[in-house]
Amino acid sequence: MKKVYSHCNNHHHQKQFNTRTRTRQHNHHSHSHSHSQYQNIRLQNLLLLHSLLLIIVTPALCNVHQPLLNLKSNNQTLRSNLELLKLRRIRAHLAKINKPALKTIQSPDGDLIDCVLSHQQPAFDHPNLRGQRPLDPPERPKGYKNKNNGKMEMKSFQLWSDSGEECPNGTIPIRRTKEEDVLRASSIRRFGRKHVRRDSTGNGHEHAVVFLNGDQYYGAKANINVWTPRVTDQYEFSLSQIWVIAGSFGFDLNTIEAGWQVSPELYGDSNPRFFTYWTTDAYQATGCYNLLCSGFIQTNNRIAIGAAISPRSTYNSKQFDIGLMVWKDPRHGHWWLEFGSGLLVGYWPATMFSHLRSHASMVQFGGEIVNSRSRGYHTGTQMGSGHFAGEGFRKAAYFRNLQIVDWDNNLLPLSNIHQLADHSNCYDIRQGSNNVWGHYFYYGGPGRNVRCP
Repeated sequence: MKKVYSHCNNHHHQKQFNTRTRTRQHNHHSHSHSHSQYQNIRLQNLLLLHSLLLIIVTPALCNVHQPLLNLKSNNQTLRSNLELLKLRRIRAHLAKINKPALKTIQSPDGDLIDCVLSHQQPAFDHPNLRGQRPLDPPERPKGYKNKNNGKMEMKSFQLWSDSGEECPNGTIPIRRTKEEDVLRASSIRRFGRKHVRRDSTGNGHEHAVVFLNGDQYYGAKANINVWTPRVTDQYEFSLSQIWVIAGSFGFDLNTIEAGWQVSPELYGDSNPRFFTYWTTDAYQATGCYNLLCSGFIQTNNRIAIGAAISPRSTYNSKQFDIGLMVWKDPRHGHWWLEFGSGLLVGYWPATMFSHLRSHASMVQFGGEIVNSRSRGYHTGTQMGSGHFAGEGFRKAAYFRNLQIVDWDNNLLPLSNIHQLADHSNCYDIRQGSNNVWGHYFYYGGPGRNVRCP
């Protein structure tokens, strides 16, 4: 670029030099042979043409390069302005979901757990819920057996509580969302949402599940084995959960979901985390994970939704599972969530839903992964323990004590069960039942292998 500018600045001198050269050449050859004169004229013409070209082209070059440089700096300015705008939007979004804390607890895994006043939680930003207060605990389903109140067990269920710190009464623990969490998402609008379009069986989502349909369901319960499956791509996840479903798999699908998941995009690490999800329009515009939008009302000051679960199961060694129950309160009609042994986490208000306002038409238990095929072949993301169902206890992941809740608030064993492993060479499932575990199944797999290319 510098050469062009020095050339532009010397353009006038170049013209003078060319004129002087032509004059000297003309004087020197004025008395020569006519052939020489002819050559001279030809040379002069060429020189003149060269000069004319210089006169025409050089300023054009000067004028072209100047805007190019301006364009480059304008692009840089535009880019930095866009980045600033994005950062401002992210900070505005964080200000909306990160509520003022009475106390903040540092978790060993780097999470910050904010103790937020119960009535200031994100749920109450929703226009339908504004000004409300959390409800009292509902009546448990009949046939519910709770051997203890879970207080002793609770200490070791989540990593952040290993610090020995607790959130005061009247507050709820909320995992703080950081700038880098939102920056990992494909967009601010999609942050905290499942990347599912229309039918959840499409779009790279693969399942190994058992399900019931054809009746009216008012809840589901199971113990879910917790592992740390490997997720090979930042935008993939591996989860194990209960689904409570109503509506069609078109645009009106209603779901309530709870379980554990490994999601590097959402959490920035590979820890299995307790999570919830809901949607009323097939994952289009409503709903989110955890408390990342208004909807779920938390009532518990000891469980942080989205926080890492500890301990976890290890292959051929100690096994660990978590109890989960989702059921509809017969009195108010809201869908409540219980975690561990008898600890109520909170509820999804019935008014948030269309179809689930009355009951569920399907209940599903099992695993789900995302296969993005980012390397051109099937993902190596594991489901469950990363081992096939056939390996059994201590090696394959399991669900046990599967039950559903009926219209009269009774906990019942499963009947008319279907199973689905939509990519059984990658992840499979095997059911069974006995007196100790009730209805159970093993499920999962390694993803990519010789039979799953």
